[in-house]
Amino acid sequence: MAMIKLNGVECYYEIRGVGEPVVLLHHGFGCTKMWKAIVPGLIDAGYQAILYDRRGFGQSSKEGFPDFYVSDSYREDSVEELRQLMDTLGIETFHLVGQCEGGVVGVDFAVAYPKKVRTLLISSTQCYSEMPMQEFNVKKFPRRFGELDAGLQEKMILWHGKGDAERLYHQFSRYGGAYGRGVFDLRPQLMKVRCPSLVLYPDRSFLFPVEQGVAFYRHLWKGELAVLPKCGHNTYEQQPEAYLRHLLEFLGRHLG
Repeated sequence: MAMIKLNGVECYYEIRGVGEPVVLLHHGFGCTKMWKAIVPGLIDAGYQAILYDRRGFGQSSKEGFPDFYVSDSYREDSVEELRQLMDTLGIETFHLVGQCEGGVVGVDFAVAYPKKVRTLLISSTQCYSEMPMQEFNVKKFPRRFGELDAGLQEKMILWHGKGDAERLYHQFSRYGGAYGRGVFDLRPQLMKVRCPSLVLYPDRSFLFPVEQGVAFYRHLWKGELAVLPKCGHNTYEQQPEAYLRHLLEFLGRHLG
C-alpha cells in the first residue's frame, strides 16, 4: 500500500507495469479497485498503469471530505492533486483515461496543463445538463443505501470500507461532486482541449443518453468517437474487452 501527500492530504496510489504511463481516473462513486479488468491488459500491452484514489475516495484520507466535496475548489483541487502526484513521481508527460466524473478531472487537467497530456480517453462523462445537478441526482438515484441491490452495497463496501460506504453513497448520490449543485456544462472546457481525445460512450447508460457522447465529441478539436452497443453506464465493467481494445487502438494511433 503506497501513500502520498497531495494538497496536504494522504492519498493512496499504485504504479503497475513499465512503459508509456497511462493514468486511470476513477468515477464519482469509485476508486482504484474499479480498474481491475482493465489494468492487466494495459500492462500486457507494454504500458505503465498509474492509479490513485482522489481525496475522500477508496483508501485515501476522508478528513474534511464532506465540506471539501461541495466546495467551490473541488474541481480545481482535484486537478492539483493529479499534478502533484505526477510531479512527485517525476513523470512529465502521460496519457489520461477518465471514467464519468474522472473524465471531468481529465478534461480540466488537459486544459490546465496541455503540455503534460499526450492523449485523453473519456468514457460515460456528462457533457452538459438541462437541470440543476441536485435535481438530476434525486431523479436518477432515488434509493437509499439500504434499498440498493446487495451487489451494489457490497461494491461500495469493497471500494470505501464498511464504515464509510453508506455515508459516502448518500453523499455522492446527492451532490454529484465535480458536477456541482447547479447546471453543469463542460462544453466551454472541451473547446480548449488540444490533445487527441477519444470519447467512448455506451448506448444504454441509465444516467446519460448517447447524444451526450456525440455532443462531447463535437466540441473537441481533435476528437474521436466510439459507441459501445448494448452497454450500460459502467463501460469498463460491462464490456472490459471492448473498452481495452478501443483504448489500446487509440493509444497506438497517437504514439510516436
